[in-house]
Amino acid sequence: MAKRPTMMDIGQRAGVSQATVSLVLNGVPDARVAEATRARVHEAAEALGYRRGPRHPVPANRTRLIGMLIDEVSVTPFVAPFLEGARDEAALQDVVVATFSTRGDEKLENMALDLLMASQPIGIIYSTLITREVTPPARLRDVPTVLLNCYDAERAFTSVTPGDVAGGFAATEVLLKAGHRRIAHLAGEDWIEAAEARERGYRQALATWDVPVDESLIMRGGWTVDGGRALQQRLLDMDNPPTGVFAFNDRMAMGACDALKSAGLSIPGDVSIVGFDDDELASYLQPPLTTVVLPHEEMARWAVAALLEEQVPPGAPRRVKIECPLIERASIAPPRLGGFRLNR
Repeated sequence: MAKRPTMMDIGQRAGVSQATVSLVLNGVPDARVAEATRARVHEAAEALGYRRGPRHPVPANRTRLIGMLIDEVSVTPFVAPFLEGARDEAALQDVVVATFSTRGDEKLENMALDLLMASQPIGIIYSTLITREVTPPARLRDVPTVLLNCYDAERAFTSVTPGDVAGGFAATEVLLKAGHRRIAHLAGEDWIEAAEARERGYRQALATWDVPVDESLIMRGGWTVDGGRALQQRLLDMDNPPTGVFAFNDRMAMGACDALKSAGLSIPGDVSIVGFDDDELASYLQPPLTTVVLPHEEMARWAVAALLEEQVPPGAPRRVKIECPLIERASIAPPRLGGFRLNR
């Protein structure tokens, strides 16, 4: 009997992620997917003979339930895409997602798992708000589990995380394509794994374009608006300030924009800025901020789809990276000939 095609098969044929396939085939409203990409997905689905409908019947001893453990829900606005993405993907198959906020506490995690295991769920999503290494409860080895926005050192579990390196590359390359060669990076704090990954993407982009890395242009140690403002001021104090800036996140980019405007400089006339995360305020800045999307909703959709399509068999874990797409807005322009002048 021929293997039934899955969304993963379609994604591989169309050259897109499984999350993108899900968004297209399920007609998710307001999904940021280009028409050309939609067409490729539909063509691949047709060529493979994919038909929508229940992916797999739920075994008689299991309920139409997926459990989701998350460490925090109140420290960042980015938790909403996790919850909504998982809920919406599951609802397409008449499955409920039961979410427990555990604060990473082992006792709370086990209490939540006691309740979930009693219901015989389809599977478990173990998630963290900050991308990092985790040690999941050992009992999760006995139930289909996907690690969302985290991973385990032993590679015992399937995990899905954002493509931060590629995102950092794209954020830097868009400045290079505009003609900038003196590009600074406002890096995040050392303990944040995403900060290291995005900086690596920055370095790779410069190397690809044969632009030497100037270590003095890498400013570490911040992630807030105030941090971005302070680091940008240090750049402006240089004898030869950079004309392009890639910030670890949109909040730092906002602080950088404030420092530039306070110095009487224009964006992007004097300095071009790129952020990361696609914070809800990024599109309302003046000018609107070019940024990179943190694909939390797509990652959560992928995790649910992987459980529903039984793509997390024991002994065959995978590490999946979801693309962080670039959104170009009005904060980038070619560098001004001769640089810019500061009114000191």
